[in-house]
Amino acid sequence: MKKIGYLNRLIQDGTFYFSDLILTGIDNGPVVEMNRPEIVQEETCLFHRDVSRGDQYLQQLHTLVCERISSRDPAPVVRFADGEYAFYANDLHCNGLYQQAESVKAIKKALPRHMEAMRVLSRTGKMAPLVYPGNTEPLAQGLLSFLKRKTYNRSALRFIDFLYDHQVSITGDNYVPFYVVYAYLISREFAEAVDQRRLCIISSECNAHLCGQWFERLSSKPEIIFIPIPESYVGTQWQHLREGVMVKIPSDIEVCLVGAGVGSLPVCVDVAARFSVPAIDAGHVLNLMNGREDKSGGPRLYTVRKKGKEAAQSKN
Repeated sequence: MKKIGYLNRLIQDGTFYFSDLILTGIDNGPVVEMNRPEIVQEETCLFHRDVSRGDQYLQQLHTLVCERISSRDPAPVVRFADGEYAFYANDLHCNGLYQQAESVKAIKKALPRHMEAMRVLSRTGKMAPLVYPGNTEPLAQGLLSFLKRKTYNRSALRFIDFLYDHQVSITGDNYVPFYVVYAYLISREFAEAVDQRRLCIISSECNAHLCGQWFERLSSKPEIIFIPIPESYVGTQWQHLREGVMVKIPSDIEVCLVGAGVGSLPVCVDVAARFSVPAIDAGHVLNLMNGREDKSGGPRLYTVRKKGKEAAQSKN
């Protein structure tokens, strides 16, 4: 199999297909109105052939979290989108809202550790790449390739090829759509899963009072433990930061939420393995919990719940 055609092969053989990600209780309307019109394309995502509805992915993630809390087994869950795609392409465009890499040299030096973490993730948890028709444009040929080179977005294609080239496969067991992670973390199901649990938040910022209120609104009262990490360069510097962070984490934590940008992969994998817990790359949702949506550059898809009668009707 040619590495350049890995995603196409998965689609052609029927392993994966594209479908609309419709999740009960989620209202993307306000987010679409506040963003560029083409953002609506991201509501169509990659589905495994064994999954016919978006809610099945929510249930899969919930089951994983609950089972691993109970069994005390590691369960890293990590999202991948534009920043990560640039990072793994040795591209400093990974530096967006936050500084992710000091230099191309720093990225290349960190890649072996990231790829080992990626292989562990694929075996023990869930990877959640943002894959939709708009970032999987087919490769053009000849003159057409030259003329459209700047308009084609092949970032997800390149990322999935990159994984294949490093012996990492996307399967029905290790994949969930990117936005399912957001939707799950704002759900009552997740709030119930962490109720009365010791919840560790590893991030550069945590307002324990506001985070507590966030969960209280969902009738949940986890015990929140905040472990600070730098806002920038965790992805390239984690090997130096790791033990200093790990020693601060109580041994009896039960769930962990991580906000570390591109560094969320090694952080989630290492924390999940060390403490035998679900460790979830929460990103934007942590900003919501902290009342700092501005740090995400505005609202994100699949993070707004339907309200009142509309929410009740969507359940029926």
